[in-house]
Amino acid sequence: MTQQVAGIKEQLLQFNNLSEKAEEVEVLLELIEEEESLEKEAETVFKSLKEELDQVEMSVLLAGPYDKNNAILSVHPGAGGTESQDWAEMLFRLYQRWAERSGYKVEILDLLTDDEAGIKSVTFFVKGLNAFGYLRAEKGVHRLVRISPFDTSGRRHTSFASVDVIPEIDQDDQVEIDEGDLKIDTYRAGGAGGQHVNKTDSAVRITHLPTGTVVQCQNQRSQHSNRLVALKLLKAKLFELKLREQEAEMDALRGEQKEIAWGSQIRSYILHPYSLVKDHRTNVEVGNVDAVMDGKIEPFIYAFLQQQAR
Repeated sequence: MTQQVAGIKEQLLQFNNLSEKAEEVEVLLELIEEEESLEKEAETVFKSLKEELDQVEMSVLLAGPYDKNNAILSVHPGAGGTESQDWAEMLFRLYQRWAERSGYKVEILDLLTDDEAGIKSVTFFVKGLNAFGYLRAEKGVHRLVRISPFDTSGRRHTSFASVDVIPEIDQDDQVEIDEGDLKIDTYRAGGAGGQHVNKTDSAVRITHLPTGTVVQCQNQRSQHSNRLVALKLLKAKLFELKLREQEAEMDALRGEQKEIAWGSQIRSYILHPYSLVKDHRTNVEVGNVDAVMDGKIEPFIYAFLQQQAR
């Protein structure tokens, strides 16, 4: 109910902002006939209006039952050691910047860095209205082609990283967990997070024995807090597993088969021999790679949502 109210308030706010800017554009267009110097100002206001309108159009496409929920993202490097770990860290930074630009809050749950470069894995919350609805477009394998900064010969390398996106589940009755099915381990956390992180066995790892699902959390300030967050993660993962099983049953009834392979990337980021980011599901291409890596992934998200709506 709280999220529904927040959603309605957000829609009303967007509508009021659009109405005000539309009126401002109308006034400026009338004044331009008498004062041409206002043309630049009108263009700026119109551009801002179009950006907000595109954002509203995107939100209208969010019709999934969990699209309004917070999102839980995990980024894992593929084979390739330092190259892929660096690429995983670049993707993590991309989503942090997107979240910041979009007014969302990022909360790191588990981060495992490498001594040389990059990250071995990261799991984090993106909190805010429609976070999952937008970010589910990012789920899949991401491919990077570049001249490696770690190769003294200056050769071109291809790296892969996987991005997993699941919704945070608010309703406890969505997934029932038997405490007897859990194996709970505590360990001393490592990496960033303050000096308290390394002094006690505050990190928590939970294994759901029937499914083999493993979650862990180490970035909260206490073992109790880490345990609560890890349980929330486990519920979300088990809920996603339940949905996958239902989808698999439907696909079997339809006679469909979906290929799931590491090489079947959803998007390629090419830095050499030319600059291009291409989404292989929608064929959307963006030449400004720097902007994409700075979190400007709206064209890919919008195209994906339109495709899903069709």
